[in-house]
Amino acid sequence: MENKVIMDRIKNLRSAMEEAKVDFYMMPTADFHNSEYVNEYFKVREYFCGFTGSNGTLVVWQDGAGLWTDGRYFIQAEKELEGSGVTLFKMGEEGVPTILELLKDKMQEGQTLGFDGRVVNASAGAQYEKELQQKGITIAYEDDLAEKVWSDRPALPCGKTFVVSDELAGRSVTEKLGDVRTKMAEEKTDALLLTKLDDLMWLFNIRGCDVECNPVALSYGYITADSATLFLQKEALCREVSEHLDKAGVEVRRYGETVGFLEAEMPAGIQVLTDMRHCNYTLYKKVADKCSAVNKKNPTELLKAIKNPVELENMKRVYLQDSVALTKFIYWVKKNVGKMEMTEITAADYLDNLRRQIPGFLDLSFPTISGYKENAAMMHYEATPESHAVLAPEGMLLVDSGGQYMGGTTDVTRTIVLGPISDEIKCHYTAVASGMLQLTHAKWLYGCTGRNLDILARQPLWNMGIDYKCGTGHGIGYILNVHEGPQNIRWKFAEGMTEAVIEAGMDISNEPGVYIEGSHGIRIENIMVAKNDVKNGDGQFMSFDTLTYAPIDLEAIDVKYMTAENRAFLNEYHRQVFEKISPYLNEEEREWLKEATKEV
Repeated sequence: MENKVIMDRIKNLRSAMEEAKVDFYMMPTADFHNSEYVNEYFKVREYFCGFTGSNGTLVVWQDGAGLWTDGRYFIQAEKELEGSGVTLFKMGEEGVPTILELLKDKMQEGQTLGFDGRVVNASAGAQYEKELQQKGITIAYEDDLAEKVWSDRPALPCGKTFVVSDELAGRSVTEKLGDVRTKMAEEKTDALLLTKLDDLMWLFNIRGCDVECNPVALSYGYITADSATLFLQKEALCREVSEHLDKAGVEVRRYGETVGFLEAEMPAGIQVLTDMRHCNYTLYKKVADKCSAVNKKNPTELLKAIKNPVELENMKRVYLQDSVALTKFIYWVKKNVGKMEMTEITAADYLDNLRRQIPGFLDLSFPTISGYKENAAMMHYEATPESHAVLAPEGMLLVDSGGQYMGGTTDVTRTIVLGPISDEIKCHYTAVASGMLQLTHAKWLYGCTGRNLDILARQPLWNMGIDYKCGTGHGIGYILNVHEGPQNIRWKFAEGMTEAVIEAGMDISNEPGVYIEGSHGIRIENIMVAKNDVKNGDGQFMSFDTLTYAPIDLEAIDVKYMTAENRAFLNEYHRQVFEKISPYLNEEEREWLKEATKEV
């Protein structure tokens, strides 16, 4: 069945392309800052193809269109692209061309590739420019063709900002700027063009609300040895933020003045640290045309990722409160399923409301994922009023959720048994739990990255010939984005991806899973913090502390699939869950939790 709305939009886009003399037009999932999640204003790719996932790139040409996305979204994308005329290209799968490979194959000499240079990162833009020039292909990056077609496009977001006090942040803006300038000097650079929103919020100890669930404000920063300029929408400022920035010696200019500043006021010929992974292609070209653009990682990224003692203490408090809410939710679902009308949406709403009652709650850290039975096989499934499942006392419900609080950002997944499940599902669930527990108890020598540790989580699944098409772990922000780098845990690295040594103070998720299309999805996720362990003649050993404490569903555990060591890990974890969570429960909930965390 044709999706006439999408087909008409693509038809109108092709007309705009023809008028602009653009042969191929590319639309990634990004804003002007290469953010993972974006405001409605920036959802151009979604507007033109209907795919709602958080990662994907759409390319349109006169006689075709293709969407590239990763393994988390294959099932979802197939459903959402149906009838649109857009072909799904499954990234990383054997025989599937990359976008660049397709462009090289299909584009002819003298043709033009177009994209809005503000939403393509400099690294990708420079690669397209270099590779396609060999075929005589021109890059047109000055125009946003969506503006000519999307007549009811939402306005550019502009919410109010607020201050994160020094007491809550653990370090002042002045101290953080000092750390950044030290790193700039080590790199022998004169200036830093900072474009990544969560890095900017961290550096200046402010937060905003321009991206759903991410407390960030549209902004750019320009730092030198003796000055700091923040480009921000003036309407986003309040008196408290203005006084806070002024006290730190930060000059505030209008967001729209950034390009003009780089063209007119940035000294020519200086060394400007410009992280091409995050800086957009348009700004990069402005710097590169006038100065030496030094492609180095933002120093703020690593500084932000290693949480300071104040941040860690606040995170422990917040994660305990968040874990209590999740535990209460699990009890409520199990007690009431089949006795009242309950859907994926109403279950998620109940959990969201529990979080809203926690002191310091700001927002969810991402829209709650609530997937029942086969819907859980879609890693980032989203139930809607038009399409959702009714829960019944059978099968399992996967809930991936988190909150933003004045004191931390949480992320946790539990897969909850609602009634009878098959032996196969128990086997899969036990393997997922075993992998998660093995990674929790990892010990390693300092210098390892997540690539070294990933096998601990996957081994029980790989032993069964099963894999999950995503990473095992990601960093989490502090009152910031739920996904944060540079740390991660994964075995597979695409070209351009970087590894980071796991440092003491880094927090990271631990979330192996099984996803069987048309049947079931399982994910169990805890958040951990790396710490220094014993140090001896062999070096500095490292290990993890756990922040998340919520029961793993024993109704889905079959101990015959567990080693004795993993059974001991599970029993010890559940002992801690009961010890930490039970004081916050009523008598009925406490008795249930006692049974839910009994030894196996």
